[in-house]
Amino acid sequence: MSNSTPSAPAPGKAAAAPPVVEAASLAAAFITALRGAGLSCSPDRAARLAAALRLAPPSDLERLYWTLRVVLVSGQGQLPVFDAVFDAVFRGGFDPAAALSRRPGESAPVPAAPTPGEASRTRPAAGPGRPTQPGRAGAPHHPAVAAERDDAGSTGPEREAVLAMASPEEHLHGMNFAELSETEAAEVRRLAARIRLATPVRLSRRTRTSPHSGARLDIRATVRAARRSGSDAPKLLYARRLRQKRGLVLLCDVSGSMEPYSRVFLSLLQGAVVSAGAEAFVFSTRLTRLTRQLAQRNPDLALARAAATAPDWASGTRIAGNLRRFLDEHGRRGLARGAVVVVFSDGWAQEDPEQVAAQMARLRRLAHRVVWVNPRKAAPGYRPLVGGIAAALPYCDAFVSGHSYTALAEVAAAIRDGGPNAPERPTVGSDRIARQGSS
Repeated sequence: MSNSTPSAPAPGKAAAAPPVVEAASLAAAFITALRGAGLSCSPDRAARLAAALRLAPPSDLERLYWTLRVVLVSGQGQLPVFDAVFDAVFRGGFDPAAALSRRPGESAPVPAAPTPGEASRTRPAAGPGRPTQPGRAGAPHHPAVAAERDDAGSTGPEREAVLAMASPEEHLHGMNFAELSETEAAEVRRLAARIRLATPVRLSRRTRTSPHSGARLDIRATVRAARRSGSDAPKLLYARRLRQKRGLVLLCDVSGSMEPYSRVFLSLLQGAVVSAGAEAFVFSTRLTRLTRQLAQRNPDLALARAAATAPDWASGTRIAGNLRRFLDEHGRRGLARGAVVVVFSDGWAQEDPEQVAAQMARLRRLAHRVVWVNPRKAAPGYRPLVGGIAAALPYCDAFVSGHSYTALAEVAAAIRDGGPNAPERPTVGSDRIARQGSS
């Protein structure tokens, strides 16, 4: 595509039709160029860009620029890279077809960032009807101020306006749950309920007949088949062990110190119960099982029933006592055996840390993997050196914060780890767990 003005057609000849570019190919090629320059773009952005190009076909370079920018740029810091790639692709010698045909692992050439003077000359300015913004980039645009400057007849260089390109969901992704307003917290709870938690798989004791000789010989099935047929040369039967997902148990602290985070964590529990068949418990001064209450498909109804079932909401914390009750009444009976157990708590307990360590040691012997989620971990200078968290950490396989929606991805990753091919778990008190806890 070029920004030059097409020459008038010769008399008697029809004007040449502009080249037709398929929207999906253009979106894929440009996003490939952005990734080569270090600007990450998720696959859903490519689909949204292709849909936008179909809805608003780029009739000129300026319209194409704003379509690409509104869809692909979500922050002010991404603009220099985006502008450099746009200039290289549509004004320079960049070949999108070569970028799409590049072999896996081969790095893409990074376009050079334009100089300030060059950027002001080549970047498309806002067209008629689009707001312009003199002054500092990133400041909010005020129509009255723009009108006064237009009436004054200012002839200075026109600065582009920074559009609000990030969606409300993207704006909330990095915010700490404790800093959210009521409206923002409700939106984050809706997003958290949609997160799908997946546990690693394990080999079951159940088997399934396999026609392949590479599987294990099923002697019992072979003997039974020979007895039924009475054959002296029975047909050999083989079987493979089935794979099934490990159980998932979620224990959420709903004491007063966890109040800013427990509401969001409870939405995460509700989504895990519905989608992954998880077992959900909350605890403060007592332990309450909420699996049945959170199994409702309606999240509002499920959370309302859960809040009514737990009478000790926002009270004190007894980690050791509640862990003991969970292990005595539920864990040893099968819920924790070979399962992934996730504890959401800041570790501020009212008990002796040695009691917490004793119950965590029991849990470690039963569970396949123990994940501790502490939202205080994200605080600057935080070190889990005292209290219940210091006693529990040596028995944990992962220690993550989960203080924001983005940080919940670390929680999901910690739950997924530990499959059949994962390395052996560290021993209690190992240096790896100590380093992870002090980070």
